[in-house]
Amino acid sequence: SICFRLALRVVASLTLCAAATSVSPTAKVVQLLQGMLAKGKQEKQDEEISFAKFKQWCGATHDVKAHSVEKSKEMIAALEAEIGKLDADIGVLGKQISTLDQEVETHKVDKKASTEVRRQEASDYAATHADYSESLDAIGRAITTLKKMNSQAEAQDALLQVAVTAKRFLPVAAQKGIMAFLQQEPDTVGAGVQAPEAATYESHSGGIIDMLEDLKNKFRSQLSDLEKEELNQKHDYEMMVQTLNDEIEGAEKERSRKAESKSNKQKRSAEAVGEKADEEADLAADSKYLSDLTSECTVKSKDFEQRQKLRGEEIEAIGQAIDILASPDVSGAADKHLPSLLQKGKSHSFAQLRSVAKSPNQEKVALYLQQVAAQLGSTVLAQAAEHAEADPFKKVAKMIKNLIIKLKEEANEEAEHTGWCNTELTTNKQTRERKTADVENLHSEIEEMKASNAKLSLEIGELQDDISALEKAMAKATEDRAAEKEKNKATIADAQAAQEAVANALQVLKDFYDKAKEATALTQGVSEDAPETFSEPYKGQQGESGGVLGMLEVIQSDFARLETDTKAAEAEGKEEYEQYMGDSKTDKAVKQTDIKNKSDKVTRQAESLSQLEEELGGTQKELDAAMDYYDKLKPSCVSSGTNYDDRVKQREEEIQSLKEALKILNGDDIPMPIESGRAEYETGASHQGE
Repeated sequence: SICFRLALRVVASLTLCAAATSVSPTAKVVQLLQGMLAKGKQEKQDEEISFAKFKQWCGATHDVKAHSVEKSKEMIAALEAEIGKLDADIGVLGKQISTLDQEVETHKVDKKASTEVRRQEASDYAATHADYSESLDAIGRAITTLKKMNSQAEAQDALLQVAVTAKRFLPVAAQKGIMAFLQQEPDTVGAGVQAPEAATYESHSGGIIDMLEDLKNKFRSQLSDLEKEELNQKHDYEMMVQTLNDEIEGAEKERSRKAESKSNKQKRSAEAVGEKADEEADLAADSKYLSDLTSECTVKSKDFEQRQKLRGEEIEAIGQAIDILASPDVSGAADKHLPSLLQKGKSHSFAQLRSVAKSPNQEKVALYLQQVAAQLGSTVLAQAAEHAEADPFKKVAKMIKNLIIKLKEEANEEAEHTGWCNTELTTNKQTRERKTADVENLHSEIEEMKASNAKLSLEIGELQDDISALEKAMAKATEDRAAEKEKNKATIADAQAAQEAVANALQVLKDFYDKAKEATALTQGVSEDAPETFSEPYKGQQGESGGVLGMLEVIQSDFARLETDTKAAEAEGKEEYEQYMGDSKTDKAVKQTDIKNKSDKVTRQAESLSQLEEELGGTQKELDAAMDYYDKLKPSCVSSGTNYDDRVKQREEEIQSLKEALKILNGDDIPMPIESGRAEYETGASHQGE
C-alpha cells in the first residue's frame, strides 16, 4: 500500500543518514511528517475552496458566453432581415425613379412639340399680319389716288396693286368690282376732260372708293382679331409651358429625393453587411472560446476528483506512517538523521483567470431602482432592480447600459410611428406630403444616427473593458505559468536528487548483504562446562533484506514516475498556456478590429449628422409654410394623444433613473427618492418575504 511504501521510504532514508546528525531520526521524521500532514490537509482544503471558485467561474462564464452567442445569433438574424428589407426598398425606389425619369422625358417631349407648334403659329401670324398691313397700305394709297381724280390710268394702277397685295383677303364681289374697273378704257382726266366724261369717271370711282373704304374697315377688324388671337395663343402656350416646367421640376425633385433615399438605404445596407460580418466574427470567437472553456472545465473537474482522491490517500498514508514510526518497532531503528528532501510532486492545471465579483454599490442600485419603480409603477425598473441585486457587477453595468439603449430605441420607434400616422393624414396635398415625409425622414435618420452613435459608444466602451480584462487575465496567466514552471522545475530537481539518494542506499545495502553472505562461523573449542554459544555464522537479516531492497526499488521507481509525470504536466501546462494565449490574442485582435470599425463609423455618422441637421433646417421652413396653408383647410387633421405623452414622460424618467443608477454603481453619491417611495418599497419587500 501507499502508506507502507511511504513508511519504508522514511526508514530507508534514516538508515542512510543516521550517522550524520545527533537529532533523533524518529522524532525528526515524525515532525516532518506532521508538517506534511498539516500541509496536505490545508492544501486539500485550499484546493477545494479554489476549485469551488473555479467551478463557479466556469458556470458564470459559460452562461455569459452562451448568452453572448445567442445575442450574436439574434443580432445576425435581425441584420439579415434588415438587409433584406433595405434591398427590397432599394428595388422599389429604383422602379419609382425609372417611372419619374419617363415622366420627365415625356414632359420634355411635349414641351418641345408645343414649342414647335407655337413657333409655326408665330411665323404664320407674322406673315398674315404683314399681308394685312401691306393690304391696308395699298387700299389707303388707292383711295387717295381715286379721290385726287388725276387720271384713270393712275387709279387702275392703284387698284391693280390692291388686287395683287390683298388677293388672299378680297371677297369675290370686291374682286369682280376691281376687275370691272380695271377693264375700262384708260382716259385722261384733267383740264382737257369734258364735263360729262368727268362726271362718268367720278360716278365709277365713287363706287370703288366706297368698296375700298369697306374693305379697309373690314381688314382693320380682321387684323385686330388676328392680333387678339395671337395674344391668346401666346398666353396659352406660356401657361402650358409653365405647367410642363412645374411638372418637370416636381418630378425631378421627387426623383432626387428618392435617389437620395435609395443612396442612404444602399449605404445602410452596406453598413449592415459590415455589422453582420463583425457579429459573425464575434460569434465565431465567442463560440470557440465557449468550446475551449467547456473542454477545460470538464478536464479540470476530472483532474480535481483525481487530485482529491490522491490527496486523501496521501493524508491517510502519512497518518499511518506516523503511527508506524511512533511504534516501538520503528523508534529505535536509527540513531542519527541526515536531513533529506522528499516531495510528492503534483501537476498543476491552469489557474482560473477570471472571477465573478459583486460591488458593494449593487445593493444601493437595487434599492434605488426598487424605490423609483414603486413611484413610477415601472415594471422595467422593477426587473432591472432584481437583476442588479442578483447578477455580477460587470453584468449589472452592461444590463443597465443595454436597457438605456433599448428604451431610447423604443422611444425612437414610437416617435417614428407617430410621425408616420401624422403623415398619413395629409395625403391630399402633394407638397405637404413631400415636405412632411422629408422632415420625418430627416428626423428619423438623425435620431437613428444619434441612437446608433450612442449604442456604438457604449459598445466601444464595453469592448475596451473586455480588452482590459483580457489583458489582465493574460498577465495573470503568464504569472501563474511562470510560477507553475518554477514549481515543476523544483519538483523535477527534487525527484532527481531523491532517485540518486535511493540509488546510493540500494548500493550500500546490496554491498553489505552480499558481503554478509560470505561470512564464516567462528571457531570455538568444545568444553563440557563451557556455556552454549553460536553454532552457525551470523549472516545478517537476509530474509528481511530482500523485502527492504525490493521496497527501495519500488521507491526509486516512484521518484522516476514523479519526474516523468511532472515533466508531462509541465508540457501539458505549457501547451494549455500557449493555446489560451493564442485564443486570447485572437479574441483581443477581433475586439480591437471591432473597436476600430465602430469608431470609424461614429466619425462618419457625426459628419453625416451635421449635414442632416442643416438640411432639416431648410426643409422645416418649407414644411412650416405648407402646414400653415393646410391648417386653414383641415385644422382637425392633426391629432395628439395624451397616452403617447404619458409614455414618453415615463420612458424619459426611466432612462434618467437608469443613468442615476449607473452613477451609484460607479460610486457617486446620488440622493434616494422620497420617503414615501421607501415606505412603499419596504411594504412590498415585507409582502415578498411573506
